[in-house]
Amino acid sequence: MRHEGEPVAGPMAGEGGAPFSFHAPSGAARPLLVSVPHAGRFYPDREKARSAVPLDVLARLEDRHADALVAGLDARGYGVVVAHVARAVIDLNRDPRDIDRRMIAGMPHGQAVIETAKSRGGLGLFPRSLPRVGGLWRAPLPWAEAEARVAAIHAPYHALLDRQMHAIRAAEGQALLLDVHSMPPLERARYPAGQRPDIVIGDRFGASAATRFSESARAVVERHGLCAAVNHPYAGTYIAERHGRPAQGRHALQIEISRDLYLDERLEEPGQGLSAMRALIIDLAGALAEELRGQDLPVAAE
Repeated sequence: MRHEGEPVAGPMAGEGGAPFSFHAPSGAARPLLVSVPHAGRFYPDREKARSAVPLDVLARLEDRHADALVAGLDARGYGVVVAHVARAVIDLNRDPRDIDRRMIAGMPHGQAVIETAKSRGGLGLFPRSLPRVGGLWRAPLPWAEAEARVAAIHAPYHALLDRQMHAIRAAEGQALLLDVHSMPPLERARYPAGQRPDIVIGDRFGASAATRFSESARAVVERHGLCAAVNHPYAGTYIAERHGRPAQGRHALQIEISRDLYLDERLEEPGQGLSAMRALIIDLAGALAEELRGQDLPVAAE
């Protein structure tokens, strides 16, 4: 199901069309919204032509098949927002001002941008480079095109999250956004035996969500026999920062799932572990929804 007027792009795994889709909850709605901003696999022809590297290199930016992790959640009462346009085109988990000037041609003098560690490392709003690869593009992005992408993709995506969170909070008193990502497997050598995180939960050190949600999420992960970490090495980025307002009853939690848990050995296609990770996500969403509804806390007026 979907809300009329929202962008739609075919199945949850989408292959183009609209830049993202909203899968509205079926039946009784839960007080939790799911976002998957980095699973997009659609590359416009003009981006393929502008690329200085093969498409499989640009695909390294993707949270490969992370949309498969949340398939079916809408049928269980959760709203799900899934990006279909590739992260190489625009990163929905970045501030719209987080622009690397080296990426842009014709940027107006005095245009307000911010410089972050992400953009300095080549991974700003418009990704510029990858480690051990270097530059990704043959030419800078024209400023008019950069503005158009923000207006057509980034702004509507976040406006949709805002509307859905507001609606959930109005109905339930509180709302929680679960922002789903995947991460390259962390190096086992950097952790004591058996302590390499399989899943990293981020609440921006309590700034984007009440810490009870991170602890609830950790408990679910551990019940599934996996190792969880909170805020290290990923604490949450722009989506959690923008949409998490715990004092106003709006919480946002980021979750990073190691790709070797649900992809094949090459980390390219869904593997045998996918069903187990889907089951974990279902349990996680349920536990967070129950935690949210089980707390009768005072909420600040918006």
